[in-house]
Amino acid sequence: MSKVLLAEDDQTMVTLLTTLLRMEGFEVIALASVSDVPGAVLQHRPDNLLIDYHLGRQNGIEVVEAIRSNSANKNLNIVMASGLNVKDDCLSRGANHFILKPFMPDDLIKLLKK
Repeated sequence: MSKVLLAEDDQTMVTLLTTLLRMEGFEVIALASVSDVPGAVLQHRPDNLLIDYHLGRQNGIEVVEAIRSNSANKNLNIVMASGLNVKDDCLSRGANHFILKPFMPDDLIKLLKK
């Protein structure tokens, strides 16, 4: 079973994504706080990280760069999501994939299974 760490500050999205991903057979770890995503990655060792571009007062890109700075995370599949088309920025700074909100559930599942 593939493990997904979910870093999203919108609780409605967290609930919806957790339900969807579990229905698709993923083990989901939804962070109660997005204050230490790099620490949660090291603690939980997920296969995938689904992270929002805007995390409250944090910038998701900076979080991804911090995660990528640790060589232990080189194989982590990072999918960034945003309502803004910031795909090029996300991919050039460490994300493996980008998905534009709102997205179709099947499109997300395909990215997490790559």
